[in-house]
Amino acid sequence: MYRIGVDVGGTFTDFTLLDETAGKLHYHKTPSTPGEPSEAVGIGLSELIDTHKIDPSEIGYLGHGTTVALNMLLERRAPTIGLLTTKGFRDVLEIARQIRPHLYDYEVTRPEPLARRAHRIEIPERIAVDGRVLTPLDLDSVEAAALQLRNAGITSVAICFLHAYQFPEHEQQAGDIVRRILPDAFISISSEVLSEFREYERTSTTAVNAYVGPRMKAYIGKLEDRIADFGIDRSPYIIHSNGGLLTIDAAATFPVRTCLSGPAAGVVGAAAVAKAAEQPDVLAFDVGGTSTDVSLVLNGRPLFTSERTVAGHPVKSPAIDVNAIGAGGGSIAWIDGGGALKVGPHSAGADPGPVAYGRGGEEVTLTDANIALGRLNPGALLGGRMAMDADAARRAIEDKIAKPLGLSIEDAAIGIIRVAASGIARAIRSVASAKGHNPAEFALFAYGGAGPLLASDVNDEVGCGRILIPREPGTLCARGILLSDLTFDFVRTILRRAEEEGWRRVQEAFEALEAQAEEWLAKDDVPMEARSFRRYVEARYEGQSFEVRVEFDCPVSEVSLKTFVAAFHAEHKAQYSYDIQERNVEIVNCRLEAVGETPKPPMQSAEGGGDGSAETGKRRVHFGANGGWLEATVYDRSKLSPGDKIAGPAIVEEMSSTSVIPPTYRITVDKIGNLVLEPST
Repeated sequence: MYRIGVDVGGTFTDFTLLDETAGKLHYHKTPSTPGEPSEAVGIGLSELIDTHKIDPSEIGYLGHGTTVALNMLLERRAPTIGLLTTKGFRDVLEIARQIRPHLYDYEVTRPEPLARRAHRIEIPERIAVDGRVLTPLDLDSVEAAALQLRNAGITSVAICFLHAYQFPEHEQQAGDIVRRILPDAFISISSEVLSEFREYERTSTTAVNAYVGPRMKAYIGKLEDRIADFGIDRSPYIIHSNGGLLTIDAAATFPVRTCLSGPAAGVVGAAAVAKAAEQPDVLAFDVGGTSTDVSLVLNGRPLFTSERTVAGHPVKSPAIDVNAIGAGGGSIAWIDGGGALKVGPHSAGADPGPVAYGRGGEEVTLTDANIALGRLNPGALLGGRMAMDADAARRAIEDKIAKPLGLSIEDAAIGIIRVAASGIARAIRSVASAKGHNPAEFALFAYGGAGPLLASDVNDEVGCGRILIPREPGTLCARGILLSDLTFDFVRTILRRAEEEGWRRVQEAFEALEAQAEEWLAKDDVPMEARSFRRYVEARYEGQSFEVRVEFDCPVSEVSLKTFVAAFHAEHKAQYSYDIQERNVEIVNCRLEAVGETPKPPMQSAEGGGDGSAETGKRRVHFGANGGWLEATVYDRSKLSPGDKIAGPAIVEEMSSTSVIPPTYRITVDKIGNLVLEPST
């Protein structure tokens, strides 16, 4: 049997294939098709099936990371949505938190609400925080609102009433009426999407779910059809923002959970590989075609956040804590009005792509700079399936960057790389310092197609003691999908001080959540032996605004209040380097993550090594301040074996990426095939 992980990126769509019989992983990439992402998925599947002579009926699993929801929010191409809300709360989305996105930049503003004011309709109804019905739901008003939205051509509706996270009855009744009048509309109900307090964040998350819902549902339908056309008799799973997998039905119902689908898969893969390499604390960065994602892994586990902003819209949903900046292989180099060299955030993407791709691209990119300096082999991209034009890249750099700045082509290209590396380094240092950590205490984990190209340049500014580069780093997000489990979060807001009565409420809440979770696992046919729970209590010091997540590896009924409070203090100190023992602790949410465990690919690679010399030749490469033009030895990574050692200057090539080893670094291949770079002096 075979298992396949697929990650759709802005420039390339990546695949990892696990042959379960042989215990072997295979990797593949194909250019993305931004106009219809499922097309690239189909092309890549066809290439994999043909290359490895696979009977599609033997494909037992297909996991998928997607950027459809994220791109919709970034591009704002979907029609506006409707919003039904409690009377008096029509403008919650517009009022927001009254915090400027950038305090000193008056040109940066919040995005327009996803529901125009004319389509935000107040409904007379009110439930108090203790459950008392202050104003019964006006059913006639709901029906009139639904008719008004239907006449306006609205095809997606969000419903968010006050205190519905605890008392959802009015929302459920309103939802039934709207479905009757708008039977083909996408309906997003806050008590189902996010049953947590904080009115603005709950409304925003529900609105985002409604906004991306129709397109995501259509995309999933096309994806299913393409997969079925191959004769694959399995529905795909979709990875969501917390690094777990959703069934396609769940993803179509709650698409807001997939906004950080691909980046989350990469962090899952990075954490698993780093832990297996006995480097459990890493600063991971993924440089793709359009952006760089930075994350912190502690003790082999990614950090999580319960709220983040996606394209300017708050989304309160459990997610791996990933920070993205606009720096990728396709990032465009340009000169600002003051004559300073900039790289990104705009990107050439997959179409037309960098100048060297020969697809009509005219803007100089980071990829063009690496080709001009000999760091990238023009004939090696995608294992030689995609040739590049080095001369065209050099001409573009000369015309657009070097001459205007009075530089040589080499100095201009080095400048592009240093600007990009500096931006990535700042993001990495920021992620570490925000949690009170010193980067020197971590290993730097470089992945993505361009991560290993920039790893040493980034580390010159970050200062980690070593760099870890996994096998086929350009497909790690797809590999991470094969390392993910089926998961779904269930949550209940408590808002009680950490005292005996509050702790009793917590234990009762977890009993109810576990019953919900068992029902969900049974519905998705998860075998009993594959079921498990992850239990979290989210709490804060009184006076704080946001929470720290405390995990328990046993039923909460077996945990004492004293044990919880001590664990909270310890977790707060681990994340922020301080605690306040004398301060009261407030319990906010009880969260249960239901897990359906999936088989995992082996960490020990069965590939490469021992069948001839890994050295394939030599090439002149420009290493900037580390020696300029030098003759570097080029290695085929597939032929390297655990224990092999390489001294820079060197280039290590593989299908999905190229690793640059300056003369100031040396490599050791570890026991699972990772490249471990350390300073040679």
